[in-house]
Amino acid sequence: MKNNFVSVGKILNFHGVQGEAKFGYTKNREEFLSQLKEVFVEQNGEYKKLEISKLRFTPKCGIIKFKGIDTLNDILAYKGAIVFVTEETARNFLEEDEFLIDELVGLDVFDGDKKVGAVVGVSNNGATDLLSVKNLDKKVCLVPFVKAIVLSVDIKNRKIQINNLEGLLS
Repeated sequence: MKNNFVSVGKILNFHGVQGEAKFGYTKNREEFLSQLKEVFVEQNGEYKKLEISKLRFTPKCGIIKFKGIDTLNDILAYKGAIVFVTEETARNFLEEDEFLIDELVGLDVFDGDKKVGAVVGVSNNGATDLLSVKNLDKKVCLVPFVKAIVLSVDIKNRKIQINNLEGLLS
């Protein structure tokens, strides 16, 4: 069975000379990241497993240390690398009302029985997740992923029900 991978961050640069790296990640994911034992980086189309020996957080980024990477030169080989976990690992940490981005992209968006668009992307503005919804006029609008607006997500039937507030999708 082929693993699907989900990105969880990026190795930004080295930190010191002991093989540590500055690690960029989505805000408010510290608890999830702290529980990880291993991650993967893609090199030449292959996913290489790296075991985490230490991870701490600063106000701006994480500082991560991998087993067997003990020098500045060792970690420089990974500078700029996207860091992944398996999809299964990511799913194990999802809360009841959380979804993987690739599950949401492509879903049709409805207001009542009327189709009003489709999800083309997901982003985060620091306060909340935002659905990028292409409306029927082909304009992309940002929809806050909050319970007052996103009423339900039905992955199986590929639809999202929203409360289309006036001006939201125009």
